[in-house]
Amino acid sequence: MADAPASLNPAQLEAVHHLRGPCLVLAGAGSGKTRVITHKIARLLQAGLAPKQIAAITFTNKAAQEMRERAKGLVGPKAAKDLVISTFHSLGVRLLREDGQRVGLKEQFSILDSDDVLGVLRDAGSCSDNALARRWQWTISLWKNQGLDSEAALRAAKDADEQVAARVMKLYEERLAAYQAVDFDDLIGLPLKLLQRDEEARAKWQERFGHVLVDEYQDTNAVQYELLKALVSHPDDRRRGLFTAVGDDDQSIYGWRGATIDNLKRLPEDWPTLKVIPLEQNYRSTGHILRAANNVIAGNPKLFEKKLWSEFGDGDPVRLVECDGEEHEAERAVAFIQGLRGQGGALADGRQGGQTKFSDFAVLYRANHQSRVLEQKLRAAQIPYKVSGGTSFFDRAEIKDLCAWLRLLVNQDDDPAFLRAVTTPKRGIGHQTLGKLGEFSGKWKVSLFEALFSESLAAQLGPKAIGSLHEFGRYVNELEHRARHTQGSEDAKALLLEWLKDIGYEQHLYDSEDSEKLAASRWSNVMDFIDWIAKRCGGEITQEGGNFESERQTVLQVAQTISVIISLAERGDEQDVVTLSTLHASKGLEWPHVVLAGVNEGLLPFKSDAEEMTPQRLEEERRLMYVGITRARSTLMVSTLRRRKKGRETVAGIPSRFIAEMKLNEAGANEDPRERLKRLRAELATKAAGVAEQQAAHRGR
Repeated sequence: MADAPASLNPAQLEAVHHLRGPCLVLAGAGSGKTRVITHKIARLLQAGLAPKQIAAITFTNKAAQEMRERAKGLVGPKAAKDLVISTFHSLGVRLLREDGQRVGLKEQFSILDSDDVLGVLRDAGSCSDNALARRWQWTISLWKNQGLDSEAALRAAKDADEQVAARVMKLYEERLAAYQAVDFDDLIGLPLKLLQRDEEARAKWQERFGHVLVDEYQDTNAVQYELLKALVSHPDDRRRGLFTAVGDDDQSIYGWRGATIDNLKRLPEDWPTLKVIPLEQNYRSTGHILRAANNVIAGNPKLFEKKLWSEFGDGDPVRLVECDGEEHEAERAVAFIQGLRGQGGALADGRQGGQTKFSDFAVLYRANHQSRVLEQKLRAAQIPYKVSGGTSFFDRAEIKDLCAWLRLLVNQDDDPAFLRAVTTPKRGIGHQTLGKLGEFSGKWKVSLFEALFSESLAAQLGPKAIGSLHEFGRYVNELEHRARHTQGSEDAKALLLEWLKDIGYEQHLYDSEDSEKLAASRWSNVMDFIDWIAKRCGGEITQEGGNFESERQTVLQVAQTISVIISLAERGDEQDVVTLSTLHASKGLEWPHVVLAGVNEGLLPFKSDAEEMTPQRLEEERRLMYVGITRARSTLMVSTLRRRKKGRETVAGIPSRFIAEMKLNEAGANEDPRERLKRLRAELATKAAGVAEQQAAHRGR
């Protein structure tokens, strides 16, 4: 956060020192919520809690890492190391690793990622249509986030499509149980089931955590709220509630994935002694920006009163620009970036900004498709940019397929890798075979790979299934042996290409895609990946500034470090580039200069022809606009279209209702351009005189 003071303000101090009961910190945008959480952790340690008794729960690994780093600076590395700072899902893994057997899981259960889940659903529903399987996946995930199993989902199904999804969900549940596997939603649902049904486990975990802090509380879903309740209090003890929820009802924008603002409403109902502390002082934005944000969000009914303010002064007025269409809008955004880059110097609120960098700018929009024209114009102007939230190379399904094989070569006890490799490409080993293999491995507490070679497995499976499993197992062992003894770029590439041919991976891509062009593109990604591994086997590591030689490695050695290499490759250095991002992906971030693009009816608030704009939907879209406005520190440009593309047609553009709600005219008339030019020239002359004076003083020393 920009320029936050060293000391805490009175509201922050109140939040930090409230230790004796449940606490809701209403942390407005840019109000210093992470500082409050880390200082409260320090205060809890002073009050006598051990580090391992404090759990701070976030929603992303990045947020957890940032919180741990900040806590380390405050309480020291030794105490910070033992703090339980994790995402909801990581906390779920912790509970299930220790007590999963109480809900029927073996200790080394598998965690399926999104692509793994899609494959199991396609198999369970006998479906080759990826789009349909993806819809099942979303629907089932939403049901799980509401705390529904397949039987409850079938009762709640609204139409025939949802009834089919509920029946597929039942088959999916059976397969997960047989595979001894869980999905990401189960990492919340199963720990909740454990704590609700097992009194001994509940008492253990309630004793383990003396205080629980939850960041971004407004993003919790129904199951996460119930998990929090189960962790912090016995069902019959409404007084205990030693927790701090930190969130903002005005930034609840994830209703489409199960998050519910009702969790904020339920807190004072479930905890009558709840202390509500609003943080209203903003350390990010200027007065004009905050007034626009406050005016917009005032259109929503308020759960708790809160109004942002800052000490940075008014700064520049919010700019509203009308554009002829998407291309004109993109050109105006480019001109905005180039113009402010040319000015440099202090920020509009008087804070010193130094030379304005490309990374000081963000262009935010409601829907992914809006980035295309912006990208074209930025490239034409030779302005570097990144699209936030795009699919990374290592997240592509074909690369994850191959990484699963490599993971299995390194660790044959990696059950998720086994499940992905044995079914990709398909080799006649179906879900019934894998289900029985999963039951066998669970019973004897061995990995799936180890189980397939067990002599007693023949009592569970027929000769054909045993033969297919043994053939797969022998191939993996042979490949592992060759990978252990193959090094050098050329030999490694030859081995890897032979492997792809042996398993028929290229044909698998063409069989699984409707479009040959898309299959060819995916195969091209595979070839890039093979080259990437081969270079590392030869000791040739490509860097930005050229190549350098390192020690030659075997294919297996590269496979052993592949997750670390991917992590480093993806992390990269902070780049000086303009950010293009959806509004959803921008939450939690900030930039000195922001463009809100396409602020039109139908785009923001978003509405398709097929859906009705309910009051609840409109309120969430208004919160999304509020999030976009409050990303800006110093300068905000709001762009609206006179004409916009809708499918293949061009239609009249209607300015978003949110623009009128910002009440920009009430903040003072826009400055005359000629007066603004005079003022800028005067400021530049004053700065130049100051620099000359400093240089003269320096020479005189």
